[in-house]
Amino acid sequence: MSDFISRRRFLSVAPLALVGTAFASRRVSAPIVPMDAHPEPRPGITAEKVMTVEQLGARGADDRVKGIFEMVREMPEIADGIDCYCGCAVRPGYRSLLTCYYEDGMATGCPICQGEAELAHRRWKDGQDLDRIRRAIDARYA
Repeated sequence: MSDFISRRRFLSVAPLALVGTAFASRRVSAPIVPMDAHPEPRPGITAEKVMTVEQLGARGADDRVKGIFEMVREMPEIADGIDCYCGCAVRPGYRSLLTCYYEDGMATGCPICQGEAELAHRRWKDGQDLDRIRRAIDARYA
């Protein structure tokens, strides 16, 4: 039996392969979910439940991830007022982007959680208020 197929057979199946390739290229690594509104930050919220560098080190997190967790620790009132687009809202105990950085460390492996935190932190450092930060996150992730 030959490993080659006839030209006629190739031309008959080629369009199906192209259609399959087109659909496969539209996949994303994490679901992007629409949201109705960002939560309001809780009065007096702190970063006490955000995983520490030591906890992250014990889990084998790299320095970049540790740095992002530290960014969230600096601005808990901002992170608590931002909803996350990665789909984690269906997880038990979820409330805001801040909770993605709690004990279970869900954000250690999520590029969307990490990206939102980096964007929020950069804009917070630039002096932007929560509403402007939310608009920037919506524009990038919605």
